[in-house]
Formats: sequence, C-alpha cells, structure tokens
Amino acid sequence: MTSSHTDCHYCLQSLRGKKYALREENAYCVTCYDSLFANPCEECKQPIECDSKDLAYKGRHWHEGCFKCAKCNRSLVEKPFAAKDELLLCTECYSDEYSSKCFHCQKTIMPGSRKMEFKGSSWHESCFVCQYCRQPLGTKPLITKDNENYCVPCFEKQFAHHCYSCKKVVITSGGVTYHDQPWHKECFVCAGCKTQLSGQRFISKDEYPYCVDCFSKLYAKKCAACKKPITALGGAKFVSFEERQWHGECFNCAKCSVSLVGQGFLTRQDDVLCHECASA
Repeated sequence: MTSSHTDCHYCLQSLRGKKYALREENAYCVTCYDSLFANPCEECKQPIECDSKDLAYKGRHWHEGCFKCAKCNRSLVEKPFAAKDELLLCTECYSDEYSSKCFHCQKTIMPGSRKMEFKGSSWHESCFVCQYCRQPLGTKPLITKDNENYCVPCFEKQFAHHCYSCKKVVITSGGVTYHDQPWHKECFVCAGCKTQLSGQRFISKDEYPYCVDCFSKLYAKKCAACKKPITALGGAKFVSFEERQWHGECFNCAKCSVSLVGQGFLTRQDDVLCHECASA
C-alpha cells in the first residue's frame, strides 16, 4: 500500500511510492517488516511475508499453500480438519487412522457423529439397537446375551424364565430349580406349611416339596416299635414286613432286644422274636 508515511520506522528509508506495512501505527518497508515480524511457516519453515496469507491454528502459522493434510496432502483451507500429535489431518484421513470402528457394522464412526460406548466397544447410534425389536437402546437398561444386546422387555420375552409357582413374575436372578422347573426362592415353599425351603432339607411327594415335619405328619409310616414316623431322609434304613414297618435301629427282638436286621425272626401276635427267644 502507499500512504503519506514518508520513512520506514526501522531502516528510515523513504516509503514514497513504495509498498509498506503498518504495525502499532508505525510504517515499515516490506523488507523490514518481513525480517522483523513475519511468522515462520510450520511446513516450509520460510517466513510468511506480509503480502502472503497467514493461516494460524493454536499459535502456529502456515502459508496458504502449505496448509495441507499431513497424510493425503490435500489442502485444508476452509475445510474441516483435526489435529493429532501436532499433525493436521483432513477428516477422512483422521477417521481412517484414529476414529473408532463400530462394533456392529465395522465402519468408521466419523468425528462429530454421536458415538455409543458399552463394555469397551463403540457403536454408531443407529447401530446400537435391541437385537430383537431393533429399537435404539440409547441409555436404556439392557441385557447382553451371546454378544448381542437386548432391551429388558425383549430379553424377558425371549429368554427369561417364569416361575413355575406364580407363573407371572420373571426370574432375573437367584432362582431355584426343582423337577427341571424354575422357581423364585420366595415361591419355593413347603406344600403343607408354606415355609420357604430354599437351602433347607425337603422331601418330594407328587411333584410337590414338603418340609420334613409336614411330610412326616402327612405321609410317613409309623414305626411299629417307637411309633415315630419313618422317613427316607438321609438314606435312613427301614424294615417292612407284611403291613408293618420299623426303623432299622428299632427292628429288635421283643424279648432280648438283639437286632433282627438281616437275621431270621418269628412273629408272635404283635411281637417279633429271634429264633432263640421264640424257642424258649
């Protein structure tokens, strides 16, 4: 530019009829201005002269022709770009090198697009959907099975077990399996007294569980000797003869009390006797 400034502020040479540059209201000839104030270009390391366009980014400067993608060499002037390790990259090259790949479609998740993250993997928002109903999961509760994600209602429809007792409520955790059927712990109760049986000893009868006390009261045979119920709990041994049963430890000679288990015996009215006592 030309102006009424007469001399260069630095070299004092006349500026009449010459181009000059202003800095803080002082005029400089082009040579002095470039030597004093021109920024070095990050790419070519040459000064960016006052008659050249100076492109700046985070305190660094480039000639317009040097402002290019570090990988594909395409111009970044007036185009979106990204920086990585002090290198400038166009969005395509940045995506190829550094952007996440969608776990579902394996395509690049472009910078600026919404990304969903779950268990260390990334998805396009449009790919992060329920495997069954295909509705977006977003930030909704979900359940994963065989590396596929499901919304909770769909998972329950497809995979969750319904309690054999109450039929309605889904068993999400901590159930009990009885006769190959799932039960809630709180639903797995004695068919007689309704006491919870989870973790307790019980006896089955007609596909229903009973606590030991209820089973003994309702179904167990009475020992002909001690009159107490005979249960098979714990593999207890018992002896049966005609219409009567005895605990193994109660099956003794009525006279001398010797055990008759595995031995020959005779009966006399309601008593069982060893051969010796029967012959006496």
